[in-house]
Amino acid sequence: MIMEQNELYIIYGTDYADMVVRLLEETDLDDMIMRKCMPAFLHKKTNDFENTDAAGESHGFLTEKAGIRIGIKPNLVAPIPAEDGGTTHPEVVEGLISYLREKGYRNLCIMESSWVGDQTEDAFQVCGYYELAERLQLPLIDIKKEKYRNVNCAGLELAVSEAALDVDFLINMPVLKGHCQTRMTCALKNMKGLLPDFQKRAFHRMGLHEPIGRLSAGIHQDFILVDSICGDLSFEDGGNPVQQDRLIAAADPVLCDSYCCSLLHIPLEEVPYIGIAESCGCGSSDLSSAVTHVCNEPLHPIDLSTAGKALRLQELAEDVEACSACYGNLLPVLYQLQEEGILTDQFTEKICIGQGYKGKCGKLGIGSCTSHFEHFLKGCPPEKEEIYHFLKTLLTE
Repeated sequence: MIMEQNELYIIYGTDYADMVVRLLEETDLDDMIMRKCMPAFLHKKTNDFENTDAAGESHGFLTEKAGIRIGIKPNLVAPIPAEDGGTTHPEVVEGLISYLREKGYRNLCIMESSWVGDQTEDAFQVCGYYELAERLQLPLIDIKKEKYRNVNCAGLELAVSEAALDVDFLINMPVLKGHCQTRMTCALKNMKGLLPDFQKRAFHRMGLHEPIGRLSAGIHQDFILVDSICGDLSFEDGGNPVQQDRLIAAADPVLCDSYCCSLLHIPLEEVPYIGIAESCGCGSSDLSSAVTHVCNEPLHPIDLSTAGKALRLQELAEDVEACSACYGNLLPVLYQLQEEGILTDQFTEKICIGQGYKGKCGKLGIGSCTSHFEHFLKGCPPEKEEIYHFLKTLLTE
């Protein structure tokens, strides 16, 4: 039976490619694609056409089905291996592609752009996507290099990649993980990777939540397959993976993110972009009306004790329109310094970071936007190692 908007499917295991195929058979993704892209054939199945000799009918149908353009959007925020908890496992993507090709779809592509400050090509390489694409013979699209056009996203005009807008069916493959600025990131926020870098920077000037919430009104997600295998529950770019061995399928990004918040025990009001997306008509956050299908039992208890580590350090940083890469590099360094006993309670100086400090003066800043500060570290963004040595020197001198 085809998955409805109020349904969620969950599966556990360690054979990730096989889990994907099992999950997609349960949700009947094939029928979902057909309903949207080939409604004239709703009353028939592929096999019906394969078994008929009606003059060219089978060939014509299969050719049309093979031409449906399906875009696959993983999360490759930075060149970080999936096992570090920050990027989508290539095995999960491979399982999806295997399923789609078995069903007769041939016009597939993977599209992504890493966060500002990193190159998507590096992420494709480190995360194993160049090898995957070469072996499976499918294109990789670097959104940073693509043309864009302005789209009305529930009253907010945003620049969106033409490659994303021109697909017939968009499959979102986010990682369920924490985020040092928005508490968590999953289906809704993963769409930010389909924007040019200048628009990503503008999101931070707009406060992140408002544009993230409105974005899904301009980019429709047709299907969501969440990589909840070992996401870092504190930091977007990984480093502290939490083994969960879980995949989640959904059709509604608002419901998906609401459910994932419940898994992490995060109140919805602490992730405002979910409510904004709901108010824009992008889905429902009503978990009481959701129907959850759990295909099997978890393999092991899931330890959430590391979730929210970033929250305990945010009070040390004064973030004004900071980009994710810059802020995301700072918070893990603060945690490392704290673990090493260098960052003590006596350290009370606010660390300023973000585009809002351009041209302003202050005492301690991170990133080129704070170049007029007494002590600052240049870089857009500065690397974690550079931030570590910069702050360690200040703290121990």
